[in-house]
Amino acid sequence: MIRTLALTLLLAGVAASAEAQDMLIKGGPIYTGVDAAPTAEAVLVRDGRIAWVGALSDQPAVPTEVPTIDLKGAALFPGFTDGHAHLDGIGWRELTLNLEGSASVADAMARLTAWAAAHPEGPIVGRGWIETRWPEARFLTAADLDAAAPGRVVLLGRADGHAVVASTPALAAAGIVASTVAPSGGEILKGPDGKPTGLLVDAAEQLVAGLMPQADPAALREAYRAGFRVEAAYGWTGVHFMSAPWKDIPLLEDMAADGEAPLRIYNSVTPDGAAELIAGGPRNVADGRIITRAIKYYADGALGSRGAALFEPYADRPDTTGLMQITEQEIVPLYQAALRGGIQVATHAIGDRGNASVAEWYQQALAGVAPGERPDGADVRWRIEHAQILRPADYHWFRDLPIIASMQPSHAIGDLYFAPARLGDARLDGAYAWRSLVDLGVIVVGGSDAPVERGAPLIEFYAAVARADLEGHQGPDWRPNEAVDRATALKMFTLWPAYASFREAELGTIEVGKRADLTAFDVDLMTAPVADIPKGKATLTVVDGVVVYRAD
Repeated sequence: MIRTLALTLLLAGVAASAEAQDMLIKGGPIYTGVDAAPTAEAVLVRDGRIAWVGALSDQPAVPTEVPTIDLKGAALFPGFTDGHAHLDGIGWRELTLNLEGSASVADAMARLTAWAAAHPEGPIVGRGWIETRWPEARFLTAADLDAAAPGRVVLLGRADGHAVVASTPALAAAGIVASTVAPSGGEILKGPDGKPTGLLVDAAEQLVAGLMPQADPAALREAYRAGFRVEAAYGWTGVHFMSAPWKDIPLLEDMAADGEAPLRIYNSVTPDGAAELIAGGPRNVADGRIITRAIKYYADGALGSRGAALFEPYADRPDTTGLMQITEQEIVPLYQAALRGGIQVATHAIGDRGNASVAEWYQQALAGVAPGERPDGADVRWRIEHAQILRPADYHWFRDLPIIASMQPSHAIGDLYFAPARLGDARLDGAYAWRSLVDLGVIVVGGSDAPVERGAPLIEFYAAVARADLEGHQGPDWRPNEAVDRATALKMFTLWPAYASFREAELGTIEVGKRADLTAFDVDLMTAPVADIPKGKATLTVVDGVVVYRAD
């Protein structure tokens, strides 16, 4: 009966305000995330909160009408939270052309041809291609798209979201020609003839933004519904939504009020909403289901498209050191305004120059606004999103200011195929340095960056502890010492995201009084062979005491 009820709720959309289910959960190992009492045999949930957790021999009397959920051997954990993802992109991935996993230019273009045939009208939008393991070993071009979908406006985003390839009709519609100058922080790739190849990097992507067909309100709501479905089925109970479009915040809040937001969302909004968010202060609706209290800025681009800002030139392209997206003069006043408004700041930085710049800018901003001028005093909990390539000499910034390092373990298992070529061996000493930062006492929040990556929590957990790809390949000297132990990996996806969203008193561990956000997997993350971890699946997702997903 419980399974039927759970599936009914999932299909109908679970209201943020839905009446919490009292329940007793047992029948598998339970990992509380509490150092003093790391395991338990049963959990009792009442009114959406943890009422009791402990050994079966100590179980209190439970009314007969309270249902029991049998884990059937699955392992239960505090609710897993994706500390960095793009909820809208996850949903659009379900509704548009998905090039994820394409094996070659030919494979990707075959998918485009099939999609064009099935969708004969309107622009074609897709995402997910990445050339680093293709036999052709090159970016897509407008010529590729023109051959696969003649005459169509086509925009296909690279997996990292920092480059898009446009077809010739798309370039024409956007007015991009040989003489077009890329905006600051962007690049228009050109061929030997001086004409655009079709690839637009970072800020240059905005030149074709007006061609995107994703402004329809009904379609946008459906994309968010799809995103929620995918994340709940993966076992995520919450998502830190990075670069949440400011215009979409009312929609997400309305969805929570209408019972269409089954997961906990912590929004870090696009800069166009900064002034209004700062003026109005943090937003909290549906009993904390949708919280908006952070702004996401960009310092640089991505490593794969050579937009990450480095101190020294790229090893495989010595004519560039990457692309900074903003200047000190522009950003420090914006940081200070956020400080005075009690708004958290999260800044994207991937390259070593990008990260060092952000740390220095944070220091300047903090020095210029006294604690008494800040609603939160000194507890600002600023973040760097990705913190991907660091100089070891710059680790201290994360400890001393301090800065939360919001990192995505799966980047290290995908990037191992091209990062050595981009960086050279020496710079790998500070690449994806999870263990080094944790050892300094830094809070390292784990995320997926989906849809850049697949977005499955078991892949992210595996990547953190294995530091190898899904086939077990690690590559020569891929700094295996930077892998973390399993207890640390658990914190990266439970307690530390709770801290990064100012909610560690309510979330992140299975303790009496905390909200009943729980995730169960059919693989025991703490004892299973490492290679088995990504082969598992979520079996139960509970948010505020409501079952939002249960496997068949």
